[in-house]
Amino acid sequence: MNLYEHTIIARQDTSPSELKQLNEKYTKIIEKNEGEVIKTESWGLLNLSYLIKKNRKGSYLHFKIKGNGKVISELEKNESIDKKLLRYLTVRVKKFDLDTNYFGKKEDSEKKESFKN
Repeated sequence: MNLYEHTIIARQDTSPSELKQLNEKYTKIIEKNEGEVIKTESWGLLNLSYLIKKNRKGSYLHFKIKGNGKVISELEKNESIDKKLLRYLTVRVKKFDLDTNYFGKKEDSEKKESFKN
């Protein structure tokens, strides 16, 4: 089984309920194709580096997936059709970093660091 990190950027006008539906939809596709979702993260609405289909912002969803290449090809096939999505990216990794929260609030990480000292 290979390990993948898969990120989806949805349109900025996508509602939270639609994001939840997208998350459930792609989780079902992964599980139907003998894959396993290890972790799902919602990074929220972030600025894009450049305009994509006339959008300045996008809602990010990030999946950590364990599966084979068939899972990824099926995911990407469905995502290329979906009008709610701007971009998607899949990266194969050697191991998952399940501890670090890169898009959490800075106050939370500062509090954790002060407890360590």
